[in-house]
Amino acid sequence: MTEYERNRIMPCTTILAGRLATCDGSTFMARNEDSPAGEFTPKKFVFVSPSDQPRSYRSVISGAELDLPEDPLSYTAVPNALANEGIWGEAGINAAHVAMTETETITSNPRVLGADSLVKGGIGEEDFLTIVLPYIRSAREGVLRLGRLLEEYGTYEMNGIGFQDREEVWWMETIGGHHWIARRVPDDAYAVIPNQQGIDCFDFSDAFGARKDHMCSADMIAFIENNHLDLTMGRKGSLEEERAFDVRASLGSHADSDHTYNTPRAWFMLRHLSPSAAAWDLEKGPWGPGSDTLPWCLKPDHKLTPEEVKYVLSSHYQGTPYDPYGRTGSPEEKGLFRPIGINRNNFASLTQIRPYGRPETGPVQWIAMGSNVFNAFVPFYARVTGTPAYLAGTGEAVSTDSFYWTNRLIAALADPHMDVCRIHLERYQNRVHERAHALLAASDQEAEGLPEEGLRAFLTGANERMADMVREETGALLSRILYEASCRMRNGFARSDG
Repeated sequence: MTEYERNRIMPCTTILAGRLATCDGSTFMARNEDSPAGEFTPKKFVFVSPSDQPRSYRSVISGAELDLPEDPLSYTAVPNALANEGIWGEAGINAAHVAMTETETITSNPRVLGADSLVKGGIGEEDFLTIVLPYIRSAREGVLRLGRLLEEYGTYEMNGIGFQDREEVWWMETIGGHHWIARRVPDDAYAVIPNQQGIDCFDFSDAFGARKDHMCSADMIAFIENNHLDLTMGRKGSLEEERAFDVRASLGSHADSDHTYNTPRAWFMLRHLSPSAAAWDLEKGPWGPGSDTLPWCLKPDHKLTPEEVKYVLSSHYQGTPYDPYGRTGSPEEKGLFRPIGINRNNFASLTQIRPYGRPETGPVQWIAMGSNVFNAFVPFYARVTGTPAYLAGTGEAVSTDSFYWTNRLIAALADPHMDVCRIHLERYQNRVHERAHALLAASDQEAEGLPEEGLRAFLTGANERMADMVREETGALLSRILYEASCRMRNGFARSDG
């Protein structure tokens, strides 16, 4: 497999939530970045100032070259710690309090790709955040800027991209090499996407009218019609009038592999967050783990919190026969479905744009590093001048000076001994989240009375205190997990010397 081909199969899981579906009126946008099978990619959390942003950009993977505007905003990002494959900025918030997450690698079908082939010299996940986030001042602007770039340069992979501001969350999906669609997440709902073409239905009358909740390429209808991609039975009326076009049937996939790798992840998230919406566990129910008709978005049974988002992004099918750490289910069931919290999670990020307090304290980026089953979410202010070394200093060498590498050590030690390590992990996660909320609330309150000229320096210092807290707690967890694993080494012997 070539380098180009390898980077077309990056896996991830995404959850988005509108402001009326969250605990505090924030918009939420969260995603795991996962490496391909057999690979593990160290990550770091950084702040990029306008002076550090390139004016001429060249992709490492595809070789695409483009000139960038002269007036970039500062922004946060979670790039690769090693630059040999390019930047891979992945998730961040800019100075206009607009967030972006990219890319959820998604699926298509041969009819679409035959009509608009992927572009080997195009742009992709390596590039998107760097060439879009510093230049947008709303979520809608993000969709439109990336849409123009896709139409001009094309892409070498199928992508799902999220954009978020204080009021709106948009989800954008590439269709073939140059086309795209985007849909706004309803304010009172959440949406889930698991490496599959996700948007279930699309309102073309809105996309070519008010564009309140839907946008797409200017020639999308012609593209569908000219290439016979519409699979609707007995259509009456034109596509321009269609308010619920079946995107998945016409433009997506429903392969056998989707039913073990993709749809079960969406099923678990929907089942957990909206248990009253369906009889999720009926063997022949309409929405099972292999269903092709799982909804893209639903209203949650209760408002979402960062901890709830972290829980579903850490899922290994708890409470079902498919849990590899569970005590029920057959050996075949335990390994049947691909977990969300998998060994090759690189990081998870939740961008939260809070609508209260001083505007500068509103945007917060929650970060977890390594395998999500074993880590914790930690919030950091985005309007800063730099990021803590514990997160920004990740390198190639394994080191407990790195949040990423410490979690990787914990995960590898705890995984074979989950029965005894589970309680330590749960207590660690609860403790970190408790202390994080307390630190964030205290910093919010102190920031209220500060003059404008010292605020960013204060928030940068608050992030350092947050990093000190999680480093202390994570080091203590590593000690506990190391003890449990050491006691269970196969060369142990219990008889005392006498």
